[in-house]
Amino acid sequence: MTVEHHNLVHEFPEYKNQIHNLKINDNHFRRLFDEYHELTINIEKMENEVMPVATLTEEDAKLRRVHLKDELYAMIKKAA
Repeated sequence: MTVEHHNLVHEFPEYKNQIHNLKINDNHFRRLFDEYHELTINIEKMENEVMPVATLTEEDAKLRRVHLKDELYAMIKKAA
């Protein structure tokens, strides 16, 4: 199975500069960005069955990632 990568710059390449600036200048954004990144790594491990978990656990992690991405995107758009 091919795993799709969801790093934030890959998701929003047109906002690469805003993402970089927010990571440097906004502690709240940085914390959410780091949580999103760590969650994405864990989800990829789950999808590749490197870290076997229950389906519900994987789905909950993906839902959390979607909420984080929405919040991060709102912050990016506001900064743009």
